Amino acid sequence: MSIASYDSALIAKTRELCSQIISDPTYLQLLEKVERFLNDDAARLQYQSVHERGEELHHKQHAGIELGAQEIRDFESARESLFANEIATNFIEAQRELEQLQKVIGRYVGMTLELGRVPSAEDLDASSSGCCGGGGGCGCSH
Repeated sequence: MSIASYDSALIAKTRELCSQIISDPTYLQLLEKVERFLNDDAARLQYQSVHERGEELHHKQHAGIELGAQEIRDFESARESLFANEIATNFIEAQRELEQLQKVIGRYVGMTLELGRVPSAEDLDASSSGCCGGGGGCGCSH
């Protein structure tokens, strides 16, 4: 049997971790914030509008087109209005926290596979301090 097969002990523990995540009260609160946003058409439209307008301004600026003062003010006003929307700000916060959780878990697993042991707090701190993402192999010493 492969170490990565569905029936392996390692994958069973991975499923156990996944079960722990989805039953965690904080995770459930974050999920509730995401669901509330997804079910609010006005908040979704407002978020999408600000996001698309931001992308548009970014592309213009990247293309060397000078942004007008009025379009900057309009964008900032729309952005401030978005951040005044509790449903949207809760969604943005929840999204950041879920992405952070995914990164942290990925770092733990990645470093475990790389180091051949469970990483310590010092290992994790060192990996986040630059130099090739902490993986070594690029001329930096750890």
